[in-house]
Order: sequence, then C-alpha cells, then structure tokens
Amino acid sequence: MIIDHIGIPVSDLQKSKVFYEKALAPLGISSMMEFDVAVGLGKGGKPDFWIGARKNGGASDPAHVAFVAESRAEVDAFYEAALAAGGKDNGAPGIRVQYHPSYYGAFVFDPDGNNVEAVCHRAEA
Repeated sequence: MIIDHIGIPVSDLQKSKVFYEKALAPLGISSMMEFDVAVGLGKGGKPDFWIGARKNGGASDPAHVAFVAESRAEVDAFYEAALAAGGKDNGAPGIRVQYHPSYYGAFVFDPDGNNVEAVCHRAEA
C-alpha cells in the first residue's frame, strides 16, 4: 500500500457529508473524524477518505494525497526531496496531535498546488 489517505474539496461540507455517509454505508464506511472544515470517513478505525470545505467557494481548490512512510526518517527525506524538486513548503515534518499522538507528517505543494504529504503513524523516539 502506498496511499495512506486522500482528500477532495467539496462546495458544501454538510451536504457532501450526508451524501458520502449514505452512499458509502453499504461498504461499511462511515464518518470517523470531524473538524470544522473537514470530515474523515473510513472503516476499521482509520479515516482514509477526507472531504474538505472549499476555501472561498473556489472550484479549483487543491486535492490532497498522503503517502505511507515506514519511518519518521522517510517523512523527513520525502520533505527534503520534495522541496529540492521544486515543491513548496506546506508544513515541515512533525507530530500532528490533532490526528493522533504518533501522527508524524510533512506537507508540500506540488507544481500544480496539490497538497502532497508523507505520513508515518508509528511511535518512535
């Protein structure tokens, strides 16, 4: 598995939440995590599919994709390589406790403005 989770922008978060909850229920997928601007859906305890409110109603908000990293060192290496390849910083490597205590991720914008992430869920010293 190379993809940890993906996210897409939606124009009406609550309307889309209701749609996806109903449409994905037969697959055993439900809402698992919710913030003011995003909802994470999944099964087995992990939200793999995210919907997020478009900023200012923009039709061209970026997509989000997070790649699996096996270690925090891989997250760090991804971040440095992505910046060296022309990516723009969108969040240096670090713990993101709002997701869970071991969530270690880094974010960059690709040349088209998409939000690309590498994430490691393992607890490391």
